[in-house]
Amino acid sequence: MKTATALQQTATQHFYEDVVKGLTGTPKYLQSKYFYDAAGDALFQQIMHTPEYYLTRCELEILSAQAVAIADALGATPFNLVELGPGDASKSFYLLKELHRRHPEQAYFPIDISENIITQLQHALPARLQGLQVQGLCGEYIDMLKTTAYFSPRRKVVMFMGASIGNFTPEEAVKFCRRLREQMNPGDLLLIGFDLRKQPQMILDAYNDGQGVTRDFNLNLLTRINRELGADFDINQFHHFPTYDPLTGACKSYLVSNTAQEVLLGEHVIRFRKDEPIFMEISQKYSVDETRQLAAAAGFRPVQHFFDNKRWFTDVLWELSQNHNAL
Repeated sequence: MKTATALQQTATQHFYEDVVKGLTGTPKYLQSKYFYDAAGDALFQQIMHTPEYYLTRCELEILSAQAVAIADALGATPFNLVELGPGDASKSFYLLKELHRRHPEQAYFPIDISENIITQLQHALPARLQGLQVQGLCGEYIDMLKTTAYFSPRRKVVMFMGASIGNFTPEEAVKFCRRLREQMNPGDLLLIGFDLRKQPQMILDAYNDGQGVTRDFNLNLLTRINRELGADFDINQFHHFPTYDPLTGACKSYLVSNTAQEVLLGEHVIRFRKDEPIFMEISQKYSVDETRQLAAAAGFRPVQHFFDNKRWFTDVLWELSQNHNAL
């Protein structure tokens, strides 16, 4: 078994390799999963409370007002609740509270790439919900999802909330959901959140808040690369640039180089042209019909939709489709 130090060294090596691959590619890109160090976690918590970022408020409304209905839909048979990318669990707490009321032996498996998040949840949640069994897992979603079977033979309810599925292109989302399905058994369920298409300026503003928190969140990844990988990015030489295409539903974020410059990264010299972008993240928006198409393509069947009162957001309960031809 690898020691904690060896695991950290492996994670750092993967981080380095992914950054080099992205910044030497054409066009340049960085993987959004690396946003979430301790500073990135804190900045994202701030983003969720900005006036422009409606997503958190919409999903919080769903989970707080409809926790009983969601718990009913999940069924009476005991299960393990597995959440991918839980953040601070402030939204899922309402569902956890209702499930814990019904089943004091409820087990919760938060999975996150951020060790900081997992540590916080393992300390905070059992203190708030006495007897709740919390087994945090730090790592990649699919890898960690596989391991949950070793802890308990119960059926699984997997949560993938916060419109995190939007961090994939539609094609990537199908592949990811198929991989989730491969780790699920008959009787397992998936509760998945989608940000729905709406007025384009409202969507764009959510990723370009007036306080500049989203800008700082993106630039923090360059700071992390400097600190952990020894690069020499001057973050003042980059600016945050979001776009939204209402035809495709793709909201994208970039960091754009203000000048021609060179950045040292290990043995690599990364050259930027003036105005050259780094693609940072996609936040894909869906229509309700598009969520149904995604479910079918990935081998799931929608069971029930839960909407906020403005119908800006939906959390959808999916079960495994019996039609394996979709796979």
